[in-house]
Amino acid sequence: MKITDIKTFLMQVGSRPGMPAGAGSFRGSRNWLFLKVETDEGVYGIGECSGWPRVIERAVQDLASILIGEDPRDIDRLWHRLYVGTMGHGITGTVGGGALTGIEMALWDIKGKVLGQPVWNLLGGKFRDTIPVYGHAKSPERARELMERGYSAVKVGFTGGVDLDLVAAIRETVGSEADVMVDAHGPSWMTPADAIAVGRELEKLDLLFYEDPVAPENLDALERVRDAVDIPLAAGERVSTIWGIRPYVERDLVDVIQPDTGRAGGLTQMRKMAAMAESHYITMAPHSGSLGPVAEFAALHVMATIPNVLMLERVEIDWQGRYEVVTPVLKAENGALPVPDAPGLGVELVEEEIEKYPSQRNVADMPDNENAYEPGTFGECVYFQPRLRRRSRLRLKRSDEA
Repeated sequence: MKITDIKTFLMQVGSRPGMPAGAGSFRGSRNWLFLKVETDEGVYGIGECSGWPRVIERAVQDLASILIGEDPRDIDRLWHRLYVGTMGHGITGTVGGGALTGIEMALWDIKGKVLGQPVWNLLGGKFRDTIPVYGHAKSPERARELMERGYSAVKVGFTGGVDLDLVAAIRETVGSEADVMVDAHGPSWMTPADAIAVGRELEKLDLLFYEDPVAPENLDALERVRDAVDIPLAAGERVSTIWGIRPYVERDLVDVIQPDTGRAGGLTQMRKMAAMAESHYITMAPHSGSLGPVAEFAALHVMATIPNVLMLERVEIDWQGRYEVVTPVLKAENGALPVPDAPGLGVELVEEEIEKYPSQRNVADMPDNENAYEPGTFGECVYFQPRLRRRSRLRLKRSDEA
């Protein structure tokens, strides 16, 4: 069996005919990139690349020359050949990681189809038949809706400063038996001192984890937060390969690693990351905030096979089109997704639907609200900044202050 071609399928995710203006636009930033690795025996595999899909598409096309004529079943050897092929362009980042991921994912899909086995069975068998998931809530009403749909965990994310009172309201809504998480990602990113102040207030709300409290490049700052705050920390969605996740694990900076199933470097890399984390008693909750449906299938196969699973992030109803571009459609029941049993990944592209949404843009210029920045500084576009009005913004409201 030999690889004969690699085809890419790039699509815009967002508004479409019949939708209200601006609905689901993601500020023009969201693209999904799927690919298909074809062979001379008619068997093909599909994968998904995330990180910067519009740019990654060219990387995949460039790397195709390395793969044509190779046996797709030699997954690890081909991955290393691709990795070595990219090293002349610098340390592997989002683009390289995304390209490696989508290609390797498709090779596993091929191998599973050839052997008539689901990918999880080729990775060592499964610990579990279902994978717990959590949803996103930006309001108590949305949190209540998720609880009614069977979820038992919700995350509230913030661009810029954390609204402590909103987190408290969501905690009150879901009750003490559900889990609540906070994603504090910027921009603008908090300074370490502000992240610590916010974290100490969040301690009172019994969070499952506090995610990305400081800029991802600043691991020393993350260490400061870890030492000062008594909440589990989570990070790692922006890194690729075991070498990217290594300092988070070896320095015990986090309690949860969050590799992105579309740019972590591949399914094998994710399992290696999980093993590294396991040796430090760290769990894994893969990032899925901007991914399409193919990578979600892949995440289930990986998570079925590792012992230190926490849960999978799921953006279930961000855009209705996600249920039209692949088949079958994953459906959560009682806050969990079933592990697929079909050969390979167990998912197929609906190419005619993907073609309806040609890519137009893949960059988000600025956050969608000025509240992400200190008043009067929105146009400055700074990467991080300290929070002013500290007493009112970095503390939960108390009855005596109402």
